Amino acid sequence: MGSSSILDAPLPAGVRYDVAPLERRRGGSPRLYSYVTTPVKTEAVVAIFHGYADYGARYDHVARAWAARGFATVAVDMRGHGRAEGAPGDCRSFQEYLDDLAEGIALLEARFSGLPRFLFGHSFGALVAVSAVIASAAGWKALVMTSPCLRLTLRVSRAKNLVADLASALAPSFGLPSGLKGANLTHDAAVARAYDEDRRVFKNARARWFAELKAAQVRAMASAPSVSLPLYVSMGTEDRVNDLSVAQTFFKSVRSTDKIFDVRPGLFHEVLNEPEWHEIADRMADWMRARAS
Repeated sequence: MGSSSILDAPLPAGVRYDVAPLERRRGGSPRLYSYVTTPVKTEAVVAIFHGYADYGARYDHVARAWAARGFATVAVDMRGHGRAEGAPGDCRSFQEYLDDLAEGIALLEARFSGLPRFLFGHSFGALVAVSAVIASAAGWKALVMTSPCLRLTLRVSRAKNLVADLASALAPSFGLPSGLKGANLTHDAAVARAYDEDRRVFKNARARWFAELKAAQVRAMASAPSVSLPLYVSMGTEDRVNDLSVAQTFFKSVRSTDKIFDVRPGLFHEVLNEPEWHEIADRMADWMRARAS
């Protein structure tokens, strides 16, 4: 996009932006990090949860765009991601990420009590978000997801799956290169280059994380009919990370009658980092606003 790259997105006039560590509420849990964007007049709030090897600040441009529309945002670096404590990409159970989401919700409630609230997740963060909604949708107006990680596009051989499962039990922190590169995520060359050069974006996938991912995907697909919350999904047809057809199957299975699947022809995995990201974010904001009352 050249000079109009999302890397240069301005902060709207009067908008407050705070970056700070979250105080631990659970003993022994890693300290997380938060990014809070507050407009002059806040009408609703969105909790933002990033993907794997990703972090909250990579959604600053979206937070700023939504702030201009009256939405506050609370983005959280989950454990082992971004500025949060913990070995990069390491986990012992999927529940740990649900605990991290709960920490973000606690901050949201403390800062924006009483406001309509929406839950947003990208890729792995979408899997965490929908898993939380399956457990309890209480308090949320709607769920918004981009490129949900319900099955990987890259097919992993049976042999590699067996090795990963064995490593998960014996060496859970064992990692192999994820193969993710900026050019596979977005058509914006500047953003792709920044992703590849970003020291906070780690390049390995951990064995235990992979095992927990697969189990969480199975649970989410099986529990899709229990989801009745209004749902908005956006995904590119050329997503090289997650499987579009499986995401569509999940979408068709949810019980909600208020739902939109925004298919984006030709777009890669990070639809909110593509050149047309602002139009997508605006459409999401319009949809959320219509459901905020």
